[in-house]
Amino acid sequence: MKISEKPIGNIVNGTKKNIIDVARKLFSEYTYLGVSMSDIAKRLNITKAALYYHFVGKSEIYENVLTEVFNNLKLLLEEASNEETSDKQIHKLVRNYVDFGLKEKNLVIALILKFISVESKIQNYILQFRKQINELIQPLVKNFLINKKSSKKIDYQLFTSLLISMMDGLILEYSFLNKKVESDKIADQIIGVLF
Repeated sequence: MKISEKPIGNIVNGTKKNIIDVARKLFSEYTYLGVSMSDIAKRLNITKAALYYHFVGKSEIYENVLTEVFNNLKLLLEEASNEETSDKQIHKLVRNYVDFGLKEKNLVIALILKFISVESKIQNYILQFRKQINELIQPLVKNFLINKKSSKKIDYQLFTSLLISMMDGLILEYSFLNKKVESDKIADQIIGVLF
């Protein structure tokens, strides 16, 4: 698959934000390994030297992109806690997570999978994001399960991991197979299976 060389504009007066936005689109479409500094520079209609003026290398750009993606995902997950009931919170959490994952495709897949050929610094970055996502989701899962008043002793960490794994698996499947997504139905089914 060849990355389009069509420039999206001159960024003589541009900023790091412009570079990150363009790189985010490229990484989301072609993955980290499928995008080079030359690809990013061509899309921005600048030289590689101009790109290196702002960033040390591709991994620094990718870290910035992942940070932005994580912050966007974090806002969507936090949005779920504003719902009135624990049922609505879990439903919105699943729906937002799946919708976001499918919109960002390869960036979210990077958060899901551990790429062997990616630098260890980026792997550590990804692992930290995964940990933070888990920490955001676990209180909602715990609250939901407490409200269900189960008589069984529940491992909230395990339930959180199961929920995240199910959502991640669906994102992978739907991304690779280009399936149509009905996130409300998916949320209902995941909740029905796990809870």
